[in-house]
Amino acid sequence: MKFTELNLPPQVMQGISETGFTDCTPIQEKTLPISLAGKDVAGQAQTGTGKTAAFLVSLFTRLLRTGKKGGEKNPVALILAPTRELVVQIEKDAQLLGKHAGFNIQAIYGGVDYMKQKQALKEGADVIIGTPGRLIDYLKQKVYTLNDIDVLVIDEADRMFDMGFIADLRFILRRLPPYDKRQNLMFSATLNQRVMELAYEFMNVPEKVQVTPEQMTAERVEQVLYHVGRKEKFPLLLGLLRKEGMERTMIFVNTKREAEFLFDRLNANEFPARVISGDVEQRKRMRILEDFKEGKLPILIATDVASRGLHIEGVSHVINYDLPQDAEDYVHRIGRTARAGAEGKAISLADEDGAFHLEDIHEFIKGSIPVEWAEDDMFVHDYVRVKAKPREPKPAAKGKPGQGRDRGGRGGKPPQERKPAPTPAEAKPAPAAEGGEGEAKKRRRRPRKKKPAGEGTAHE
Repeated sequence: MKFTELNLPPQVMQGISETGFTDCTPIQEKTLPISLAGKDVAGQAQTGTGKTAAFLVSLFTRLLRTGKKGGEKNPVALILAPTRELVVQIEKDAQLLGKHAGFNIQAIYGGVDYMKQKQALKEGADVIIGTPGRLIDYLKQKVYTLNDIDVLVIDEADRMFDMGFIADLRFILRRLPPYDKRQNLMFSATLNQRVMELAYEFMNVPEKVQVTPEQMTAERVEQVLYHVGRKEKFPLLLGLLRKEGMERTMIFVNTKREAEFLFDRLNANEFPARVISGDVEQRKRMRILEDFKEGKLPILIATDVASRGLHIEGVSHVINYDLPQDAEDYVHRIGRTARAGAEGKAISLADEDGAFHLEDIHEFIKGSIPVEWAEDDMFVHDYVRVKAKPREPKPAAKGKPGQGRDRGGRGGKPPQERKPAPTPAEAKPAPAAEGGEGEAKKRRRRPRKKKPAGEGTAHE
């Protein structure tokens, strides 16, 4: 099906033409006729199949046909995504496809100028694309309202569950207009039971659309697996980088600590690389991604924060230095290459720990990753060694300024400032004075509270 067959508004067609799209992808061909008719859609498709364009075309078409309702500055469309990178990517696509639609599009996510985004919402935005956390922050401050939302889009719904955002997601959805007063579009790599429960709770009888090819991974990705010992992984990685001549390579690891260690070793051996992980400041992430997209940076080391939502053309190789613990992440990782009809290669290194995840990955992709055996000349042993950084000590227990913890675990003054414990003799009660026990009890009574100044007794 071609986009010209869908009877789209001229403003949307102009945006589609300028992006170079002519034919619909399978997910677009199945979902657009339904969504353009005003019905709700729950769509499933693998990464890189055009899900973003599918819901953006439908969203802009509906808003152009119905016109803006409600308050002048209130948003009329809301797109929710689990990660900052995905929000940035969706906003970029929205600006291209909706260039001639005349809508004010605003991305809202953490890690960047807080007041700038807040002011943009106050001034008014038609389409908001954001992560749940910061959206809720501004919502509680009454910076904007969701009363006039006409179109809701939830992207990567399964990832929302995986990242623990479901409570935040429900908080937002409960503050929208009734589900039958808006159009709801949800897209996910998998439509499992918990995702569909969310759909049936907050959507208006959605039509379930699945585009699941027999081959879960992209067709143009050449996959290869090397079984290698943990100590031999880095020598083999260096050998592969030299042999393959990788122009633009993404290397995935499972932890931030491993990413930093790999960063130190690669740069010490004259392989320029940078790291993207959840702890990297957002502006720095964006600069690194721009350098990688422009070809200034040949190697990008990433955790699974970059496995979804990033559309980077020309990624020649993806290397799973660590095999992912979640089988779905394998598909998303290698989907960073061979995008938009290009070809790419995905290389996985399975050490003693990673081999345990292979069975789940093979079951998920409905096939086996072809295995190759590394020859001795593929290992590089004359490389610069770098010591791993020591683990950071755990932060001290929180308390008031000046307070700490002694070896006994009690908060308060440092040991040298504390008064020594009384001896048994000092701890004995003082002998009763004249008047017997009654006088001793009087001394133990609490002093009465002083009355405020100006409040005297009756006889005063």
